[in-house]
Amino acid sequence: MDLAYVCEWEKKPKSNHCPSIPLVCAWSCRNLIAFTTDLRNEEEKDLTHMVHIIDTEHPWDVYSVNSGHTEVITCLEWDQSGSRLLSADADGHIKCWSMTDHLANSWESTVGSVVEGDPVVALSWLHNGVKLALHVEKSGASNFGEKFSRVKFSPSLTLFGGKPMEGWIAVTISGLVTVSLLKPNGQVLTATESLCRLRCRVALADVAFTGGGNIVVATSDGSSTSPVQFYKVCVSVVNEKCKIDTEILPSLFMRCTTDPARKDKYPAITHLKFLARDMSEQVLLCASNQNNSIVECWSLRKEGLPVNNIFQQISPVVGDKQPMILKWRILSATNDLDRVSAVALPKLPISLTNTDLKVANDTKFFPGLGLALAFHDGSVHIVHRLSLQMMAVFYGSSSQRPVDEPSLKRPRTAGPLVHFKAMQLSWTSLALAGVDSHGKLSMLRISPSMGHVLDMNMSLRHLLFLLEYCMVTGYDWWDILLHVQPSMVQNLVEKLHEEYMRQNAALQQVLSTRIVAMKASLCKLSSSTIARVCDYHAKLFLIAISCTLKSLLRPHFLNTPDKSPGDRLTEICSKITDVDIDKVMINLKTEEFVLEMTTLQSLQQLIQWVGDFVLYLLASLPNQGSPVRPGHSFLRDGASLGMFRELMVVIRIWGLLKPSCLPVYTATSDTQDSMSLLFRLLTKLWLCCREENHITEPDDALIDECCLLPSQLLIPNIDWLPINDGIISKLQNKQLVRLQFGKAPGLVGHTVSSQFDAFVRAPGQPKIDHLRRLHLGTYPTEECKSCTRCGCVTMLKSPNKVTAVKQWEQRWIKNCLCGGLWRKMPLSYS
Repeated sequence: MDLAYVCEWEKKPKSNHCPSIPLVCAWSCRNLIAFTTDLRNEEEKDLTHMVHIIDTEHPWDVYSVNSGHTEVITCLEWDQSGSRLLSADADGHIKCWSMTDHLANSWESTVGSVVEGDPVVALSWLHNGVKLALHVEKSGASNFGEKFSRVKFSPSLTLFGGKPMEGWIAVTISGLVTVSLLKPNGQVLTATESLCRLRCRVALADVAFTGGGNIVVATSDGSSTSPVQFYKVCVSVVNEKCKIDTEILPSLFMRCTTDPARKDKYPAITHLKFLARDMSEQVLLCASNQNNSIVECWSLRKEGLPVNNIFQQISPVVGDKQPMILKWRILSATNDLDRVSAVALPKLPISLTNTDLKVANDTKFFPGLGLALAFHDGSVHIVHRLSLQMMAVFYGSSSQRPVDEPSLKRPRTAGPLVHFKAMQLSWTSLALAGVDSHGKLSMLRISPSMGHVLDMNMSLRHLLFLLEYCMVTGYDWWDILLHVQPSMVQNLVEKLHEEYMRQNAALQQVLSTRIVAMKASLCKLSSSTIARVCDYHAKLFLIAISCTLKSLLRPHFLNTPDKSPGDRLTEICSKITDVDIDKVMINLKTEEFVLEMTTLQSLQQLIQWVGDFVLYLLASLPNQGSPVRPGHSFLRDGASLGMFRELMVVIRIWGLLKPSCLPVYTATSDTQDSMSLLFRLLTKLWLCCREENHITEPDDALIDECCLLPSQLLIPNIDWLPINDGIISKLQNKQLVRLQFGKAPGLVGHTVSSQFDAFVRAPGQPKIDHLRRLHLGTYPTEECKSCTRCGCVTMLKSPNKVTAVKQWEQRWIKNCLCGGLWRKMPLSYS
């Protein structure tokens, strides 16, 4: 493990951020991190309980909000989509935060619930029934269905038709469990029930879910001499009211309290966690004293109940008829450790078998098998989540140690160190975020090899496996990019494409845009592939335009059982290879292409981009030997060229209805038919590469005609995406980057950045809305938003009310075309 970056608060004379007690943080599947601090005002001598939300790619761009909680915040919890956040405090108030206008740096609290005066000690969203397990032993399989399988898992509560009902569950310090349900109409149904008849103090609690739709709550009063209690909670809706039923499950005593040598050594239980939200049968316990801790892992198992011989003679037990009971058994325990200050558990739903565990305990470790323990001496240990064996270690003073010394053998440095008070593992367990006792946020890389020596192929295989998982689930993969070196990029992109092409056609269509976005983010990390980033983002834009324009076509007769107009367009354009655009048009039912004049005119900017890009590609064909030139990969991409060809036919038909919607070209001759010329050349180029396995080189005649294009038409400048100001490319040299909240860093650019400068607009040049293709001027006056991943910029509010434009904007209103989240930009962005 090593530090990637550290972000801290600016020291101010009158008000400062200080760590809250307790300090809590949470990491979402979209790689957003939420954590708490208390804002201390020296003049008024009061504390404001703050919630901070950052995107890991732009940690300095922190969104800080006064939570409105009157008492200290005790819990933070993201939902399964990573777009909503729950916060709970020591006064029993729970708030649900959601994005304002789908912006990652703008949040508001709209709904909530309260158990007045009763501090919340555990909080969780209800399970939505979605669980996709990873099979580590099958990571080499070709089918995604073998690597990742849908686990049969029932939602905590369902609406009519089986749709999961949203809501949350909380446990309070007095032994109450409260459930709040979010109805589709926005109302909140809340119910509160005691966990058991004899209510007692709950100092620690955690929530997990069973495959049958039940909820399991674990509680402890904080004393190691008291049992850890478990309860089954069932939630239902009866007569429009929420109902809670509870049932006591088997309890356990920690092993250290029954060991005569340690009976009174660890008086307090300080940490109580299920190993995962959907693994209610495995729990992690930590007992501590002033200086030391011990950690135990327990598992709930079904065991046969022995039957007395007398009853055996009366009614012999045969086969499966033997009575069974549930019993907690200890799996593993650590020796005496330094005092544990924080615990972070993995989120990957890995399917563990005995074989997997044996492999993991031998030499080869998979990232999701480890959990993190932070200690008061400043160190962090990664241990196996079942055996608790050491996998990797990090010391706070890592800069004082030789780099080549094995991490597991490095001596501990003397002197007190700042320690983590709250930690969270990323969703792939390749990164760890910790907030220390000074309120500073640290981002740690966790090696895919977990400190063990693995060959390059095995490391690539781990990264590829996790990239595929993110592609299937839709999770953000920023934490995987932390480990990608420039030398790996080409290999990873090729392997990813190979695995994608092995899937069935239906799955390929579902993942078609996600894999393009993933390739773009990988290529951004190497100077030899940086130009391809432009191509991949242009391809995302092309796919979105093609889908939108085809969806506007309507069949002439609504009850036509034939294919949709868009499908017929694709079929006819692929069959008819004529270079004359008018001959292709004859084979189409032109009545299906009739749209309103206002609709056609509103699409002119998108149509213009299609025409400009086709002209740019054809003009760059003579320079195809230069792979660093943007657009190079399109010249061999038959599928993309086929899309351009289809769009040119559609545009030609629309031009007959409204000529002003056609793309505008600056030609040297007034009599030249630019659309026909470009379609003819484009078709010839498409014929060279329409079959992926039989790509031929363009003939000399085609290249000569493309050489003449600059003398016939003015070649436009393509507005490629701006360079992303994120931090990922700055972390490849493995040197610690120090940042400050609220201040954009003045980092020296990576070598990749300088090569990208040729494709972007200079700071003083006019800006452009990359998705609406509208010019914003040198100093835009409209509020804009930018993508947290690709840097794409677009206006926050739509300037057009036409239905077709709204349909286009709906494609990226929640997320960018690349899948990244939006963040609001200042008006003075440059």
